[in-house]
Amino acid sequence: MVAVVTTGVLPAFLTGALSVQMRRDLHFRESALGAAVAGFFIGAALTSAVLGRAAERLGPELSMRLSATLSAVSLMAVAVGARSFVSLAVVLTVGGVANALSQPAANLFIARRVNPARLGIALAVKQGSVVGGALLGGLAVPAIALTVGWRWAFVAGAALAIMGAVAIPSGPPGQPGPRVRVDRAGDTEWRALIVLAAGVGLGASAAGTLGTFFVQAGVDAGISEGFAGVLAALGSASVIAVRLVAGARADRRQGGNLPVVAGMLVLGAAGYLLYATESKAMLIAALPLTFAAGWGWPGLFNLAIVRANPHAPGLASGVTQTGTYIGAVAGPLVFGSLAENRSYAAAWCVAAATSLVAAGAMVLGRRLLRRQRLRAEELAVDGI
Repeated sequence: MVAVVTTGVLPAFLTGALSVQMRRDLHFRESALGAAVAGFFIGAALTSAVLGRAAERLGPELSMRLSATLSAVSLMAVAVGARSFVSLAVVLTVGGVANALSQPAANLFIARRVNPARLGIALAVKQGSVVGGALLGGLAVPAIALTVGWRWAFVAGAALAIMGAVAIPSGPPGQPGPRVRVDRAGDTEWRALIVLAAGVGLGASAAGTLGTFFVQAGVDAGISEGFAGVLAALGSASVIAVRLVAGARADRRQGGNLPVVAGMLVLGAAGYLLYATESKAMLIAALPLTFAAGWGWPGLFNLAIVRANPHAPGLASGVTQTGTYIGAVAGPLVFGSLAENRSYAAAWCVAAATSLVAAGAMVLGRRLLRRQRLRAEELAVDGI
């Protein structure tokens, strides 16, 4: 599962981390980089909700195999066939579809196979795997791109995807998914789920800029290409560590995850404002705030969604992932355009504002969920 989820996001994160070298060869600018990565998330956004239901129907094991195979095809296509911005954007869009299937399939796999008391740490491992793509992308700069060339990094990613597909444990055939009411997605009313999807989308819009633009922003601030890649890898490692610790604590806490998510988004916003100084020292000093806090919350968010939707976790997380992908589309596009036409300082300020609004949406979404739960309890009492 870890390899499947990691390689699902690898096309986008490799493109972001290797952007300096790829832009030299393929001749595109910051705004085009944002558009190429946005294509990945457009493919994911358009198919996420549908593929969430497909994962419920096919079963998580088969869904993850299909996702890993499609990721391998996308990564190899970049390595061999990306000769221009247009061809790169098309191939990344295909990779986004693979990622759209891997996320709800992995959530469903965890919900069906993991003890409910350990869901927090299990989802933390899964979400840490997402950041594993950014970590591998950062390491690929000094280890592969600056030695044998950036295309070989995508070849290595394709090999990892194939190994992930082979390693997935076998399971029983997928059972038909549950019939859900039209005013709900899974167990949650649409109003609450849409607010939370908007919140996670805004948060992803801000955090997604790290995987796409951190290395480029570091080089623009005067950091060497190799060291910027190492910093991105260290930041990604800190995200994984925070997600694991937060997941373990969530298993002991048994609730209150969305307020923690909101707090982490606020800390991330503070880090983006420090980045806006465009100082090398501040870029390094703010690394824990932006990566560990500003990008360390998705595991807790998915835990809240899975716990709120025990009967259809794949379907519900497919809906919220749509918000994630829409945000991940908008983030690189807006950030890249601002960085090219204004400055990186302006772009980081917008990321900070977006993260703060996302925090507010998480608080509102939690209130709606609690109101729904209280209403359901009242109806249960009335029916006795």
